[in-house]
Amino acid sequence: MQYKNSMLNPGSILQTTLLLLLACCSFSSKAQPWISYKLTPRGDTINRLDQQKMKQGPWVLRFETLRGEPGCEEEGYFLNDKKDGAWRRFSLMGDLIARENYKGGYRDGKQLYYTQMGDLLREESYKAVDPKNPYDTIIVPDLDHPDRMLEKVIKHEAAEVKNGTWTYYDPMMGTVVKTERFVFGQPEKKLQQPIRPNLTVPQKDTTTKSKKPLPQAVQDWEKKKKKGKG
Repeated sequence: MQYKNSMLNPGSILQTTLLLLLACCSFSSKAQPWISYKLTPRGDTINRLDQQKMKQGPWVLRFETLRGEPGCEEEGYFLNDKKDGAWRRFSLMGDLIARENYKGGYRDGKQLYYTQMGDLLREESYKAVDPKNPYDTIIVPDLDHPDRMLEKVIKHEAAEVKNGTWTYYDPMMGTVVKTERFVFGQPEKKLQQPIRPNLTVPQKDTTTKSKKPLPQAVQDWEKKKKKGKG
């Protein structure tokens, strides 16, 4: 009987209720990590902002027409406030105009761009660079031995650099107009055909120069030497 009475004590009931409320609040806080988000017609959450106000997960961005520039909508994923993975861009009429790939907020890999009619316009290729380690090693021809290759460490000046094949199309015919290839921001042709430094040896000055007159003592000695021979 004493045990039952202690369980029905009003103080114990109040304490238990408070603990349950705190547990519910804690669970609710963990279950809802977003301070802001939107719902799609299907009930999915998009455009999420976490407790640090960083974009996370699926997002849809809309840009209205401004100063003659056509507006567009972009959809893809954010990871810690930076674009990551595959992204698509649409005109405000709903036409697909670009497929891009990102890594750490910068373009990385193949990028495809289309006309408003959906015809492929060009393919681009980029490499995303880690700002904390902006160095890469490339292979270049040896200036002194063209049949050899050398490793060269370069520092990237931008967070994303052209790298790989770029192809330009005639959107009406679907044929290739031009192809370029880049290696870490440098045109491949420039790397394959390095400019040799100027190794021309300066020519000696062959013009006659007036000799400095000999000291008087030397002149007198020369005269005596000639008289002695005579």
